[in-house]
Amino acid sequence: MAKALLGYVGGSDPRLLAEMRRLQQRVQDLESELVRIQSENDALNAAAAQHGESLLDSIDLDVPQAEPALT
Repeated sequence: MAKALLGYVGGSDPRLLAEMRRLQQRVQDLESELVRIQSENDALNAAAAQHGESLLDSIDLDVPQAEPALT
């Protein structure tokens, strides 16, 4: 029991530290990817606004209206 308590209170497991560093790096990578995608999205929205078009205006809406199903 004393060994279990000492191991628990003692130093950190190197595998746990390595996994924590790997996960922290992954979070940083995902955050930078998010910033890149957000800036790309902002640039695309600005370009669409500059041309006076929205993405929805460019969609062809010649789809016939659906009729209700007969029961």
